[in-house]
Amino acid sequence: MAKITKDMIIADVLRMDRATAPIFMRHGLHCLGCPASSMESIGDAAMVHGLDVDALLKDLNDYFENKGE
Repeated sequence: MAKITKDMIIADVLRMDRATAPIFMRHGLHCLGCPASSMESIGDAAMVHGLDVDALLKDLNDYFENKGE
């Protein structure tokens, strides 16, 4: 199972599984199609947008953990 970290690039996580898009959006990252998402880390994006990176990472990792069930 993949472990998502704050250093990972948003677009890389989306390439792993497009179904993660609603998770990003639920946490306030609505700019998934913008050029920055292809080079911006989850941690940097969360900081810029004033988001709780730990809550986002938990939801992303929970998704990947439960995906196989």
